[in-house]
Amino acid sequence: VLSHNLCTVLNVPHDPVALEEHFRDDDEGPVSNQGYMPYLNKFILEKVQGNFDKVEFNRMCWTLCAKKNLSKSPLLISDEDAFKVWVIFNFLSEDKYPLIIVPEEIEYLLKKITEAMGAGWQQEQFDHYKIALNTSREGLSAWELIDLIGSGQFSKGMDRQTVSMAINEVFNELILDVLKQGYMLKKGHKRKNWMERWFVLKPNIISYYVSEDLKDKKGDIILDGNCCVEALPDRDGKKCLFLIKCLDKTFEISASDKTSWISIQTTVNLLRAGSPPPHKEARQRRKELRQKLLAEQEELERQMKELQAANENKQKELEAVRKQLEAAAARAAEEEKKRLQTQVELQDRFSLELEREKMVRQKMEEQVAQKSSELEQYLQRVRELEEMYKQLQEALEDERQARQDEETVRKLQARLLEEESAKRAELEKWHLQQQQTIQMTEAEKQELENQRIIKEQALQVAMQQLKQLELERKEALEQYEEVKKKLETAANNTKSWKDKVAHHEGLIRLIEPGSKNPHLITNWGPAAFTEAELEERQKSWKGKKATSE
Repeated sequence: VLSHNLCTVLNVPHDPVALEEHFRDDDEGPVSNQGYMPYLNKFILEKVQGNFDKVEFNRMCWTLCAKKNLSKSPLLISDEDAFKVWVIFNFLSEDKYPLIIVPEEIEYLLKKITEAMGAGWQQEQFDHYKIALNTSREGLSAWELIDLIGSGQFSKGMDRQTVSMAINEVFNELILDVLKQGYMLKKGHKRKNWMERWFVLKPNIISYYVSEDLKDKKGDIILDGNCCVEALPDRDGKKCLFLIKCLDKTFEISASDKTSWISIQTTVNLLRAGSPPPHKEARQRRKELRQKLLAEQEELERQMKELQAANENKQKELEAVRKQLEAAAARAAEEEKKRLQTQVELQDRFSLELEREKMVRQKMEEQVAQKSSELEQYLQRVRELEEMYKQLQEALEDERQARQDEETVRKLQARLLEEESAKRAELEKWHLQQQQTIQMTEAEKQELENQRIIKEQALQVAMQQLKQLELERKEALEQYEEVKKKLETAANNTKSWKDKVAHHEGLIRLIEPGSKNPHLITNWGPAAFTEAELEERQKSWKGKKATSE
């Protein structure tokens, strides 16, 4: 029965043999394992030519689904009006299943109905309803739309007849493509008398009837690109005269105002341009605008995700740099520990040598004690030399301590300079990032404002750290100057003692500490670096120079 009715409404010949053949494998129920949809697509929908009554087809579909889905609560609209709202929903709904009508299309439909009723549009009321709707779902189903219009929420103060007429007017415009309708006078072709007719303007045809009930149709005016509309001067008491010239006939019509023939001329122009009806073109533009906004929103979300990913990568890089700094600090501490251990070993070795020297000196004193009185003057001179030797040891110790202090201050200053360079590079990098951020579009500025504030705070913190490093560097320079002065004083003392010892060189030869490595002179003074340290620093300078280039 369903298939036969579909074929009748769609003007498709019904083939009962194909129906029986399609469902022959099912002996237990009315629908085979293949389902009804393959049969519907293959034997009915593929044969549709488009020359069927779409209203009757919609009415059949309405009959199939209305009883099951239509709300049982009383509505302010009739079943016929509910059917028209259902058909309008199918026209305005999105092209995806399950069908829904988005808030923008709901606003468009309610505005059309309100304008047809002659009432004022309550934008604030709809905005509150739209906010409540967006929090729960993307749109309304057909039955929810019928409940919304039937509840009278947006038609308060209007009677059922006014609402029904408004729905019918919107239905005629959106579904039946009625661009304009009303009474006009038409001049007959044979009697040449003027008769009042009810004209209905559609995109490609003008139909005229005896009255507005559309029961007695008198004829059609077929519109195409060859038609034209010409205005005529007023005569015989008739105003707003115009001609509709077609290929086979010419129609002379008198209207109550000029908007009638202007609407007809606009329709002819649309036919010549091959454009769709205004309401369909407007629906397509609204749909394209929604798709564009959705694409822009998706693009914005994608950019936000990229920015978030970039931020996470920066955090990872900072964490890696922090770990590298910690590892470098650990290596430096290990090297300092090894250096202290080496220094202790050298001090122990030097103490042993001093102990052996004391033993030799005691033996010499025992031998000298056994000598005669003529050697008393010689012993006195030996005692003076021993006293000078002790003072020379103290001077050497002061010089060694001064050199150690100078080395410590020099390393501290080098570390501060490296940290200052790293901070300056980081500040320049943040400054470049801020300049790139400023060049972004105004839409991106609003989204990145919070990140800019965070970076500015980080920049301020870095500036404070840089100032702190500057102060530490100045303090290190002051310490370096003090140590340098001490070193110069110790060197002068050592030189004066060496001059004094030179007079007694024939009696005793002093043991002086010295290095087996070649004598190195740098900008920090003599022997400020070992040869290994100079090679390491030269490699570091070459690497930094290659990176900057």
